[in-house]
Amino acid sequence: MLSMSNLSPSGTPMAASPLTRACLEIDEYAAGLGWDRPARLFALVDTARLRRQEPRLAGQLGLDQDDAGKSSLTPIEQEEVPANTPLDKFLGTIAWPDAVVGCALTVERLMLPPSAEASVPEGLSDKQLAKWVASHPERQEVRLTVAVLRDGSRESAVRLREKDSSSEVLTGEGLVPGLAEALAATFA
Repeated sequence: MLSMSNLSPSGTPMAASPLTRACLEIDEYAAGLGWDRPARLFALVDTARLRRQEPRLAGQLGLDQDDAGKSSLTPIEQEEVPANTPLDKFLGTIAWPDAVVGCALTVERLMLPPSAEASVPEGLSDKQLAKWVASHPERQEVRLTVAVLRDGSRESAVRLREKDSSSEVLTGEGLVPGLAEALAATFA
């Protein structure tokens, strides 16, 4: 769990790895847009390489030259994820250029606590299951931000709608394994 002591004076996360920082930066960006938003896809590029190879774009993105020695990733939002296409089908159509070292996705979902999962009726279609979860009294609205790198590194950030605060974001490499796997497959 990210605590307030992990936030810089500006309120941005002071995470250990560049991938974790990028994941939390995207989570914070999505939080600023509010809830009930469509999924958003981001390319992750090496910041130093971007400054060298695309100085004009780096300037437009407001990338500070002062931290040029640090290893960092810059998220670049991609075109809108089509609303009527299942996420797995959409991700299956993506191929990244070599300059993209990773990617990330932020998406809102309903989740049940483990205690409620035992009561899920068997034999439901995906549509029926979604309706059942949506009507469950213990459901939680969450925003999932998942980031992966070409080298296999993964990171996730989970924000509950009822605890919508930067200090309440849960992070971890294996929190959303299925989505991380689908994102990693975009580099295969």
